[in-house]
Amino acid sequence: MRLLIVEDDGLLGDGLRAGLAQAGFAVDWVQDGRAAELALGAEPYALVVLDLGLPHRSGLEVLRGLRRKGDRIPVLILTARDTVDDRVTGLDAGADDYVVKPFDLAELVARVRALLRRSAGGADPVLRVGELSLDPASHDVMRGGDRVALSPREFALLHELMHHAGRVLSREHLERTLYAWDAEPDSNAIEVHIHHLRRKLGANVIRTVRGSGYIVEPDRSAA
Repeated sequence: MRLLIVEDDGLLGDGLRAGLAQAGFAVDWVQDGRAAELALGAEPYALVVLDLGLPHRSGLEVLRGLRRKGDRIPVLILTARDTVDDRVTGLDAGADDYVVKPFDLAELVARVRALLRRSAGGADPVLRVGELSLDPASHDVMRGGDRVALSPREFALLHELMHHAGRVLSREHLERTLYAWDAEPDSNAIEVHIHHLRRKLGANVIRTVRGSGYIVEPDRSAA
């Protein structure tokens, strides 16, 4: 999944990008509110980590602009503003979570995963499709009781397909959600990763819908 960090502190932003990438996310980072609005209008992000004190346009302005447009993307505010009034203002403006600096990175990653689960309408932290299960926290993938070793990119691709189980995802969608700005994929990267996943998980786990993309379906995973 692809996340956007909006943070004007260079050291913190770079650390956040590295930490969330280590957790398996594709991460873009911008340092002002106007750049955040441009990025959000151009890319299919799953979640935003948003500072409030930003140049050019404040985090609250960015957040309120999203909600005025009806955009329901999960937003986690990450800020040094720690009064009750600040928290109330941020949550009332449409934030889904509010974390005060300094923070623990492991807790922040767990909060990101929880927001992504809620946005998808799920409560179970483990994704399950037929006899296939995927744990975003431990990065364990199990099929019929057997653990399957995947590369980070294979795991991210399977995660996206299982997160949207029953929906056809185009190659363009998968490229845009799996690769950040600094990681341009090869032209056949998705096809190669799909081939490797089928070899490791079984040929019927991921179905190709000709001319449209790929889909994970419960009945085919259980076959």
